[in-house]
Amino acid sequence: MTTSRSSGRTVFDTAVYDAVIVGGGHNGLVAAAYLARAGRSVLVLERLGHTGGAAVSSRPFTGMDARLSRYSYLVSLLPPKVVRDLDLRFSVRRRTVSSYTPTARGGRPGGLLVGGGDARTRESFARLTGSDREYDSWRAFYETTGRVAGKVFPTLTEPLPTREELRTRIDDEAAWRMLFEEPLGQAVERHFDDDLVRGVVLTDGLIGTFADAHDPSLAQNRCFLYHVIGGGTGDWDVPVGGMGALTGALAGSARAAGAEIATGHEVLRIDTDGTGPAEVVFRTATGEGRVVGRTVLVNASPQALAELLGEDRAPARAPEGAQLKVNMLLRRLPRLRDSAVDPREAFGGTFHIAEGYAELGRAYAEAAAGELPSVPPSEIYCHSLTDPTILGPELVEQGYQTLTLFGLHAPARLFRKDNRQAREVLLTATLAQLDSHLDEPITDCLAFDADGRPCIEAKTPLDLERELRLPGGHIFHRDLSWPYASGDAEGAGRWGVETAHRNVLLCGAGAVRGGGVSGVPGHNAAMAVLER
Repeated sequence: MTTSRSSGRTVFDTAVYDAVIVGGGHNGLVAAAYLARAGRSVLVLERLGHTGGAAVSSRPFTGMDARLSRYSYLVSLLPPKVVRDLDLRFSVRRRTVSSYTPTARGGRPGGLLVGGGDARTRESFARLTGSDREYDSWRAFYETTGRVAGKVFPTLTEPLPTREELRTRIDDEAAWRMLFEEPLGQAVERHFDDDLVRGVVLTDGLIGTFADAHDPSLAQNRCFLYHVIGGGTGDWDVPVGGMGALTGALAGSARAAGAEIATGHEVLRIDTDGTGPAEVVFRTATGEGRVVGRTVLVNASPQALAELLGEDRAPARAPEGAQLKVNMLLRRLPRLRDSAVDPREAFGGTFHIAEGYAELGRAYAEAAAGELPSVPPSEIYCHSLTDPTILGPELVEQGYQTLTLFGLHAPARLFRKDNRQAREVLLTATLAQLDSHLDEPITDCLAFDADGRPCIEAKTPLDLERELRLPGGHIFHRDLSWPYASGDAEGAGRWGVETAHRNVLLCGAGAVRGGGVSGVPGHNAAMAVLER
């Protein structure tokens, strides 16, 4: 790859690449690494000045040596196969506590701690609910999802099964009905009686998904399924070194195998007749250029793909993100009202806030009616407790910690009138809910950056749409799909990445079996190319 001195435009050294990849997010990098290692000529064109997409580490607070996973933050769906195949120097760490959910009953603060061993978890359930019944139901419920996970997760990097093939593979009609056919709320209500326990279970069906527990579309079921099958266990782990460590390793693997990666190259158009090589038109700071690829892999949303192809094809349901993402740097962890739990344990897993079953239902109803939730539900993760390497040595020594908050039921529609004002109102209400379980305001624990500003930032779906070009701020590019061939045009194809054009593939999160930090669409698109 060279730059013309007269025009300042990029001139690529290869006349026709075997594969041109549009977008240098983690899925595009996975595809690039696989194809380059197979001996194909590969070019990645990335709009931004860096690779990684939403899976990056950055220092958002001026003068503070804290590398936050600013957008994507936990890993579950990344197959170990991809890490092995690409020789990635990347690892994750298991959190010692699964979750803590604070509550107040009988005027006294308490909570549900899941983790720290079977006996301790059982004791926490009994203290909350008054018996062993809920914990026994919990164990039975997740034993079922664990069996399903062990059957489904390996299929994600195999050719796309049909619905009946996957059903036969699971070989459990009760589990199939619970997860694939009836609204998740039915299973939650059938297995559990306690409102708080029901809410903790339901939350895995609502991450980045705006749906009610009984939504007939089963969007909540699809989200729940992807959250419980990761790794065949459903564990959500912390990436060592932050999410940027993964995308950095992927870019290094791709380059080492011979792939070219050009940042600052925004793709404007893909011209193809569907048979021969396709022409990709791009723009840089100095002008436009063109490059030819025998196959083009698009690591962007289905909506962006249609626009690049010049197709006037509106989706049946416009993508809409539904989350508030908040990043914080603290001087220390806050004290809890529940003095029976160490804050390092409470924040060591997922810290659920206002996520009782009834609270989640009420927040959804308010948001669906066009109002910001009056009691906004959210959950918090403290990555630095599991991986202190994301903080500089001085911050570690002084006891600093990071907090990532993910708010639910915050659809993009609520921010379109005045994004800034709605963001501030929702952030204030969300922090107030957190404060209701703390023995001191969270703002008293915030660090201050080099300019004297509190170390806190909030992102709405509209912010993510603007910064990352996620359609509607949807973190999965569109509603998650079932992990099988659906029979319609978008679900057809051997690998779930095919489009109406034989030489154009979709390798982003919006592909079948896409969503989350998985690399699965990138792997599957590469396999589709190599099979040809």
